Amino acid sequence: MAKQNESARQLPGWIVDHMRKYVETDGKEGHIWNGVPTLLLTTTGRHSKRAQMLPLIYGKDGDRYLIVASKGGDPNHPAWYLNLVAQPQVNVQVGADKFAAKARDATANERPALWDLMAKIWPPYNDYQKKTERQIPVVVLERA
Repeated sequence: MAKQNESARQLPGWIVDHMRKYVETDGKEGHIWNGVPTLLLTTTGRHSKRAQMLPLIYGKDGDRYLIVASKGGDPNHPAWYLNLVAQPQVNVQVGADKFAAKARDATANERPALWDLMAKIWPPYNDYQKKTERQIPVVVLERA
């Protein structure tokens, strides 16, 4: 696991355990977390240049995968989001499906519908948005 996620030592144990089970079972364990689908996103650290993996709730819009950079409504963007802004080429695992993808923010026209789709999957996103002045990004992942 250390090779796949150099920052694992800094993550809470439950996240490290979730990722370990997900990777070891090709998503048979971990794909569904608390009743919602999760994927594994691997970004390149914008400072460290190391691979950094996290499990994130996702939705689908056609062939595209959607994730939300909420950080629980924190005023700052999550590190993984800053990483993909700096380097939009990412790796994704959805269940046993592993692929390279390009990440981008949803456009102003796309965002309302995509936000609604994600808020139906994880309703707390609406509460997170109320807690912060920043507009929480909806990220679109498209296979490279």
